[in-house]
Amino acid sequence: MNRSITNAIRYVMDNWLPPAIRDSRWFMYPFFHIWFKGKNVRLYMDFKDIAYTLTEEQFSEIYRNLDCLAYDRPTDMNMPSIKRLVELIDKDARNLLDVGCGRGFLLNYIGEHTQLATTGCDLYDSVPTLKKAAYKKGTIYKLPFVDKEFDVVTCSHTIEHLRQLPDAINELKRVAKKQLIIVTPCQRYYYFTMDLHLNFYPIAAYLQKEIDIADNTCENIQGDWVYVGNLEK
Repeated sequence: MNRSITNAIRYVMDNWLPPAIRDSRWFMYPFFHIWFKGKNVRLYMDFKDIAYTLTEEQFSEIYRNLDCLAYDRPTDMNMPSIKRLVELIDKDARNLLDVGCGRGFLLNYIGEHTQLATTGCDLYDSVPTLKKAAYKKGTIYKLPFVDKEFDVVTCSHTIEHLRQLPDAINELKRVAKKQLIIVTPCQRYYYFTMDLHLNFYPIAAYLQKEIDIADNTCENIQGDWVYVGNLEK
């Protein structure tokens, strides 16, 4: 399902429904059942309760086995936020790393619209859909790159899923020289969220405090925060 459509549905549910109804099990069960195609519904409904009790392997296994209505879409980002991200890239940058690159949609778009040397990093052994970008397997908690190796580091629709968020943010900042660009949903907390998110940013200040880069901008682009932290003047 298209990201813009799911953003609109989420906005209506999260902002127009009374919280007592929106976050009740009986009301949300049919939505979870449809979204996850009737598979492991109770597991996903109680994901927030169990997420921090799992080993890293068990946690990753849940995502590897995930089958939902969003599975076939090429990216979780909406196109306006992708275009805005590209506009905000430092004009003097020469290379860019995308952490949590998934199937490479963002990297391919950047490759088509800039002259940057691009690299992707994710948990997969390989990403055959990448067109121009190099690829290196790795975890966001211990990136396989030296300090300040990339002028720009991007990370989209990833930090909302992380259990050790400060460690991940520190790693992203470690390998970035000029800019750290993070895209994450503008979303308020509810227990029953079908996206399996653990971290929520209903206002920009929450995200700005989490990343902690003094020189930054944070824009809401159709339901996504596009955060840019400038590390070097």
